[in-house]
Amino acid sequence: MDNVLIVSDSDKGIELLTRLLKANGINKINSVKSGAEARRMIGEVESDLIVIITPLPDEFGESLAITATEISTSGVILITRSEIADEIEARVQDYGIMVVSNPISRQVFYQAQKLALATRRRLSGLKNENMRLQNKIDEIRLVTRAKCVLIEYLNMTENQAHKYIEKQAMDLRTSRKEIAQSILKAYET
Repeated sequence: MDNVLIVSDSDKGIELLTRLLKANGINKINSVKSGAEARRMIGEVESDLIVIITPLPDEFGESLAITATEISTSGVILITRSEIADEIEARVQDYGIMVVSNPISRQVFYQAQKLALATRRRLSGLKNENMRLQNKIDEIRLVTRAKCVLIEYLNMTENQAHKYIEKQAMDLRTSRKEIAQSILKAYET
């Protein structure tokens, strides 16, 4: 069910993560070997989880992880050397990036994976709710503009314009938004 992108220039690292992920029931796994390839892949394929093993051949990986959180709702795990893990974590924690130190502990990786996927599901829910609310706001703005047009061109009161739009939507079995669009199209040409 979950789609994972592994970013690592190490075949050994990709094999290890693939084994860990498959053992946890994840079979849709893609892998790339550089930050540039990962950025292209993130733009093309929505991944539920992105796991980055640092360093990458064209960058360290921290910037890629931050970019991934900014342009997608993917959960992100950054795997780095244990000597610098705390420093990296301090820099990326505000982005919701999980940092796991290398060598990888199976238990710690599973916990990070579960937390990152749960965070991704929560972000997706919030994104969907945000889109729904934005669409509602757009509809309200459109209907308000249509009411203003009716007030201006047909000398209706605001209440009359509101009732007119509501009645047209009911009579024509369509949305208030579609009625508002037709009013605007008719009068604002």
